[in-house]
Amino acid sequence: MASTCASPQSRRSSTGCRSRSRPNHGLGESLRSLIQWFASNSVAANLLMTLVLVGGGLALFTIRPTVLPDITTGMISVTVAYPGATPAEVEKSICVRVEEQIQSVDGVKRLTSTAFEGFGQVTAELFQNANVGTTLQNIKTQVDAIDTFPTEAERPVIQEAPFQFEAVTLAISGDVEERTLVRLGERIRDDLSVLPEITRVTLNGARPWEISIEVSEHALRKHGLSFAMIANAVRQSSLDLPGGSVKTADGEILLRTSGQAYGEKDFADIALLSRLDGAVVRLGDVTTIRDGFEETESITRFDGKPAVIVQVFRVGEQDSLRISATVKDYVGKAAATLPAGVELTTWRDNTTYLEGRLDLLIRNGRLGLLLVFICLALFLRLGMALWVSIGIPISFMGAIWLMPGLDVTINMISLFGFIVVLGIVVDDAIVVGENVYRHFQQGKPADRAVKDGTIEVAVPVVFAVLTTIAAFSPLLGLPGRYGQFSRNIPLVVIACLAFSLVEALLILPAHLRHLRREPKERRGISRAWASFQGLFTGGLDWCIQHIYRPVLAVAVRWRYLTLSCASALLLICVGLVAGGHLKLRFFPAMEADNVACDLTLPRGTPVPITEQAIEQLEAAAAKLSEQLDRETDAEPGKSIIRHVMSSVGTQPFRELQRRQSGDLKTRRVSSHIGEVTLELAPSEERSISSGRIAERWRELCGPIADTVEASYTASLVGTDGIELQFTAPELSTLRAAVTALRAELASIQGVTDIADSFRRGKEEIRLRLTDTGESLGLRTVDLARQVRQAFYGEEAQRLQRGRDDVPVMVRYPRADRARVASLEEMRVRTADGAEIPLMSVADVDFGRGFAEVHRSDRQRSVTVTASVGPGANANEIKRSLKEGVLADLVDRHPGLRWTEEGSGREQVELLGGILRAFALALIVIYGMLAVVFRSYVQPMIIMCIIPFGLVGAIAGHLVAGLDLSFMSLIGAVALTGIVVNDSLVMVDFVNRSRREGMGLRQAVAESGVVRFRPIMLTSLTTCAGLTPMLLEHSLQAQFLIPTAVSLAFGVLFATIVTLVLVPCGYWVLDDLRRVFSTLYGRAGSQHDGLLESQPAPGK
Repeated sequence: MASTCASPQSRRSSTGCRSRSRPNHGLGESLRSLIQWFASNSVAANLLMTLVLVGGGLALFTIRPTVLPDITTGMISVTVAYPGATPAEVEKSICVRVEEQIQSVDGVKRLTSTAFEGFGQVTAELFQNANVGTTLQNIKTQVDAIDTFPTEAERPVIQEAPFQFEAVTLAISGDVEERTLVRLGERIRDDLSVLPEITRVTLNGARPWEISIEVSEHALRKHGLSFAMIANAVRQSSLDLPGGSVKTADGEILLRTSGQAYGEKDFADIALLSRLDGAVVRLGDVTTIRDGFEETESITRFDGKPAVIVQVFRVGEQDSLRISATVKDYVGKAAATLPAGVELTTWRDNTTYLEGRLDLLIRNGRLGLLLVFICLALFLRLGMALWVSIGIPISFMGAIWLMPGLDVTINMISLFGFIVVLGIVVDDAIVVGENVYRHFQQGKPADRAVKDGTIEVAVPVVFAVLTTIAAFSPLLGLPGRYGQFSRNIPLVVIACLAFSLVEALLILPAHLRHLRREPKERRGISRAWASFQGLFTGGLDWCIQHIYRPVLAVAVRWRYLTLSCASALLLICVGLVAGGHLKLRFFPAMEADNVACDLTLPRGTPVPITEQAIEQLEAAAAKLSEQLDRETDAEPGKSIIRHVMSSVGTQPFRELQRRQSGDLKTRRVSSHIGEVTLELAPSEERSISSGRIAERWRELCGPIADTVEASYTASLVGTDGIELQFTAPELSTLRAAVTALRAELASIQGVTDIADSFRRGKEEIRLRLTDTGESLGLRTVDLARQVRQAFYGEEAQRLQRGRDDVPVMVRYPRADRARVASLEEMRVRTADGAEIPLMSVADVDFGRGFAEVHRSDRQRSVTVTASVGPGANANEIKRSLKEGVLADLVDRHPGLRWTEEGSGREQVELLGGILRAFALALIVIYGMLAVVFRSYVQPMIIMCIIPFGLVGAIAGHLVAGLDLSFMSLIGAVALTGIVVNDSLVMVDFVNRSRREGMGLRQAVAESGVVRFRPIMLTSLTTCAGLTPMLLEHSLQAQFLIPTAVSLAFGVLFATIVTLVLVPCGYWVLDDLRRVFSTLYGRAGSQHDGLLESQPAPGK
């Protein structure tokens, strides 16, 4: 963007800079009157400024800070527990029935399901514009109508996927009994829950409470009992039951029978049998009662000691920083009340991300603002530079004022939006300020100069801001998680631009009205500053007259060669991208303060074997910590690796990341999985990235025996990887496809952590009732239920103890449930009480099923995943796979289909959304330009220039050694607005000069000379605002730098584009007009609405 005149030298040499007493450009009378009224009324302008500043200041106290923007997942899950069932049984009895029932619900885009051991889960992905509440209710209605679920299945749980943000996690650790740790964890959870700043607190790493009533087969036979009889005895004796009331003359008295058992002693006293001699056999005489924990195979260690975890979440409008401060204050007070040997440690305080990034962005913003002011002060009057710079805080505070209404929080993405717009937001103020100063220098009174100068450029300024808003609008409605994340940037930018327009047209003129003419003679500091500033202004004027003017003359004379060379340069840059010389890494890693390794061993692996693998990871982490401490000369207590959390049977960190990405699949505790998570020093305090730490950890650990999957995670959000899903009618086809793809991936350098979801399950013993059993009156349900009672257990009741829902189970002793021989010793009870050996009424078959059964759109599916290391590019690998092994597999296996999932699917959807929205934005921009130019063809000059701005962005990435990413595209979008703005004002200047009678050659030449200084100044301010980010070396800034590179380097090249290619394009358009006139015998009218701009009414 730029003004209409520049230096004194250029003004003296241009006949196109004559003052026009009544400039209007067709400007609406109401807007002209509004500008004049505010310019004359400083009180109104100052009150408006104060209103914006106060409104923004008050809003700061209501905007909650978050690490990342809140998003909605657009997912609804249906979970049905079927305890004890195999994945194949869950698929048939749960998943298929739910899929068939909800597949036709309006708003459902896609169905995926997973059958686990003991439960099934169906996830419905919704269309972007679907009403989540209505769709959720419709799905509930359909699922409630299913009446064919197995009797043992529990009630379905139907919920929308929440985006949960973990604020702080506490670790309670120590070499004490598990019961002590759990009780302490429950106490701390309850204490935190009652604090007003905190709503949601969960206890993890602790096994759920359970009362187990264990009875051996020998005891059952000795007393003539069955599991059902024992369970019924518990139900009938352990209960509290209201009995109504007695209404006496003195009042009503309630009746209540009390007999609920709550502990081991209470249950032991329950009467089980009454003998004829009056003797009573109680439950404790026949069974062993254990009041403890469920027999889940999980272990949690924190820094090598047993631990439980308390997680504190931010909910709704809560403030993460306040939650963190409250929790830390509680930890300081509670630590003194803990037993000896128990420690309470803050673990994974995610607000450190927010504090670090707030500091990073605010620091860069302050420095950028200072650099912008310096650039303005070097080329403008100091007072004018000050007032133009004040437009930045006014615009920012106006945007902050609107943020609560726009549902934008203070987060690292929205703050980066302020960095992006920092140098752009002053462009319109520069245009207005410099044009007012030009009129002021022509001898007009201050009041007249302000009004004429502002109104003269009002139209190009308004449309320049509108076109920039249109350029950012495609980022508002992008699909997927990254689309919701990026939405914060255009909302902030658009709000800033809107208030910058208000400030430039209504507030700034009133302030400029108080400028005084510069004295002819200066003294002291004023004289020294004038001399210093003259070095820059004089040097710039010399460049304009002795370098730019001759270059422009040559470029215009050889305009077709100039445009051809520019086009060739554009094609070269496109070729660099298309040829893979500049790679596309769409979702770059975001620096994290945690590194995790998720381990999966073969299904059925016992806890001791999994624990050995976890210990191998812990040992490698300890060795890595020692190496890093030596390399960095770390002080005691300041190690790069601060804490180590280990889990056997669960993967809590991976589960949290899955849920934050919208994956609702609930994983149950299983002995074959584990996880080790390292908490690192904050990124500001270390020079090694989390990704590099993960690589070194992997190298030190080496291969782990019998590993199915070992996945290392070192990014705050998901990164580019490979995730391909196969679907086919036949299981053999899926097996062949997975085998071939895994072999191909293993041969590619840089691909690691190859895994698939096609995994063998636990060994199975399948029982089938024989004809002999049927002849004895047994049915399959009798056989299945009694075997289930013996080995899984029958839930006699659930009791509420405090906040805990405690199941009471009746089953075999654990030792008997650990032996296959117990099946041979088991007796099956018939209806008449006879006890029949199990082996005499059932056939036994051994086999192995699936660990999990996955389905996609109602077909079985298998997913192959792999990580891509720093030396490889996921997009290139996927392109090679599509052209090679995947195409071959589809040809060889009819019915086989494959799709991209995960980040690859998000990338395709996001790029498609960007292209569609950007195409619409270009149409809108063209329409705006056509309106302001009053021509159908002149806008094409600017529209054809837009792609050339990308040359600078691509060159910048090559120079900086960066790959293109989604953040790079955001910078390219901003660049589009800048190219349009600068070009718009230049073309408008040429049109006005020609309408005043200036010849084409002179108008084009003088427009470039006159526009050089303001265009260069707006480019410098944009680059100055981004310079601190470009020079930032902190690890957490690396994710944001591609945007700054695209914008800063692109602006520099856009400056050349505007100053050289726009004049050439304008001249070429005139060539076409003359050709058109010659061919059709028409005179080259300056009022031709097709090829040339029409004048405003009244001109």
